[in-house]
Amino acid sequence: MVLKIIGAIIVIWLAFAVLGFIFKAVLTLVIVGAVVALVGGVGYALVKGGSDRKQIR
Repeated sequence: MVLKIIGAIIVIWLAFAVLGFIFKAVLTLVIVGAVVALVGGVGYALVKGGSDRKQIR
């Protein structure tokens, strides 16, 4: 009986460890994606330029 309890605790601990790793990896990918999107947007705006915008008359 004690071995079943210890086994269950180990399985739960491993599940939380895997979920924590997945959460950390996804959060890191989201942050990297946001930085890349920001840099890409700023770079696109710089390359496109702002003086050739058409005005509505």
